[in-house]
Amino acid sequence: MATNSEVATMAESSAESTDQPARRSFTLPRIQDNEKGWGPCQIPEGFQVPYQPYSKADKLGKVADWTGNTYQERRYMNRYNSQFGAGGTLFQYYHEEDESSFQLVDTARVQRPGYMRNRARFQRGGNIRRDRDRREGKMETLSSSSSKLQKGRDRDRLRLQRKWQKQWYGRRWNDQPRTQLKPRESSVDIHPEWRCVHEIEFSQLSKLYLEVDAPEDLRSCGSLEFYDKSYDRVTTKNQKPLAGVTRVFHKVTSTDDPVIRQLSSEGNVFATDAILACLMSCSRSVYSWDIIAQRVGGKLFLDKRDNSQFDLLTVSETATEPPQDEGASINAPANLALEATFINQNFSQQVVKRGAERHKFDEPNPFVSDGDEGEVASVGYRYRKWKLGDDVTLVARCEHDAVVTSKPGGEMQHMTIKALNEWDPKVSGVDWRQKLDNQRGAVLATELKNNSCKLAKWTLSALLAGSDTIKFGYVSRANPRDSSKHVLLGTQQFKPQEFADQITLDMSNCWGVLRVIIDALMALS
Repeated sequence: MATNSEVATMAESSAESTDQPARRSFTLPRIQDNEKGWGPCQIPEGFQVPYQPYSKADKLGKVADWTGNTYQERRYMNRYNSQFGAGGTLFQYYHEEDESSFQLVDTARVQRPGYMRNRARFQRGGNIRRDRDRREGKMETLSSSSSKLQKGRDRDRLRLQRKWQKQWYGRRWNDQPRTQLKPRESSVDIHPEWRCVHEIEFSQLSKLYLEVDAPEDLRSCGSLEFYDKSYDRVTTKNQKPLAGVTRVFHKVTSTDDPVIRQLSSEGNVFATDAILACLMSCSRSVYSWDIIAQRVGGKLFLDKRDNSQFDLLTVSETATEPPQDEGASINAPANLALEATFINQNFSQQVVKRGAERHKFDEPNPFVSDGDEGEVASVGYRYRKWKLGDDVTLVARCEHDAVVTSKPGGEMQHMTIKALNEWDPKVSGVDWRQKLDNQRGAVLATELKNNSCKLAKWTLSALLAGSDTIKFGYVSRANPRDSSKHVLLGTQQFKPQEFADQITLDMSNCWGVLRVIIDALMALS
């Protein structure tokens, strides 16, 4: 219960509250927050005023710039531009009454084609020279109308003009003459009644792969002469003439080899290193070639055709512009191949020590007969066996050209000797006499481009035979117009496997290509 004093106090406070005026209510307005910039988010009704948005980071340097071209200097041109556009687009002027009277003028330069770009400059230069000559002619005519000097100048100018017209008539500037590539002849005449039983594309051969173990040596025949190391010091300054060698070279095919007949029980596929190298490097070949496949029971013999050009060496086979001469020309492909073959045989027999003691193998040369006229060339035969898997065993006859003794241990190292020949420096683009001593890599790179298939065959033959080194000789014509005299300009030596890596020759791919061809031949009925 409240006491009397508390009741009196409450009555006084209630009387004071009734005497004060009533307070008004206050409601907070709704604030619009523009997160993207300054200004309202939307225009209220009744205020249809255009609004140009701008960023908080824009500089307020232009108050009434309706065109945006106030600052003409390049460094101040974009100083006050907003990220929403230069000068704004809401305040631009648009002509809406008569737009048909306006016309868009394109001030961009017309792009001329390539053959018209320098015409005006040349015409202008010709006019300037013509006016200058006319002025000089007038001055000289005024000075001396019958001057002999002026007549000589006119005569020389007309003679040079006729010379240039003959030289450049019908040709464009920097237009090189294009040689028409002639169709290559086939190595064998294809009869219309023949039918294609199997076809392999070169693009498919690059994806093949086969690992083959080390070969097994079956027999070694023949005798080898020692290499003369004095030829390693031959340069373009002390070049040596290439001498003709009258020695007997035996090019016997597989079925005519008596040793292969005796080794018929050792395998079921028989060939020579030249035939195997041709098949393994077939994807690099450009000229036509052919071999004969004879299957006797379950055995396959790969032979070359009689009276064929299989043993002739090609020249510039893979070049951009191969030889195109015909007939009796010394630069015809057939004559160049015959010349390269003779150069290779003569070089391989010239760089050995003739008349000295020979390194003899276990058995004599199986192809020497009493009817041979002359001395037999230095050659050693090695019969080897490879297992290609799936009961496919290959037996091949491989060749060595010479032997050399190594300095550290005096061991005998077998060597394969080949010769590269230069027939015209203007065609190849690299003059051996100028660049062989200082830029031998450039010379070899040019040969790799022009004779890729031939170098691949030589490298494969050296790898199949197991040669320790391969010796290249650089032989050139004494005169480009004479194919009977040649000179030796230098030599270069490689290890077969290292040289194969340089020319991107993969032996696993080569074995895969050979295996596919053997399987295709064995499957034929």
